[in-house]
Amino acid sequence: MRPGGQSNMQQMLKQAQKMQQQIAAAQAELAEAELTGTAGGGLVTATVSGAGELKAIKIDPKAVDPDDVETLEDLVVAAVHNAAEAARELTERKMGPVAGGMGGLGLPGF
Repeated sequence: MRPGGQSNMQQMLKQAQKMQQQIAAAQAELAEAELTGTAGGGLVTATVSGAGELKAIKIDPKAVDPDDVETLEDLVVAAVHNAAEAARELTERKMGPVAGGMGGLGLPGF
């Protein structure tokens, strides 16, 4: 081992532990977050967790037309997609800085 190699390894381990704590904190924030997506000008609202789990669907009675179920189905899909996109963006904001910091460790794939 080169001189100073031990201190470099200790520094890398400290950085890895710090990032692990940051990742855990970001994951906890995401688990608690709830994001809402809408479609049809608010006729359908979907709520998902930060992890992307569907929590609720709200449908305005005005969106319910027995002769046009397809439009309601499309609105539900669009609202869920909108909420899932919001969850993905939140995940990128919370996890991006942490993942970006892993490049300093010289780990493959980061």
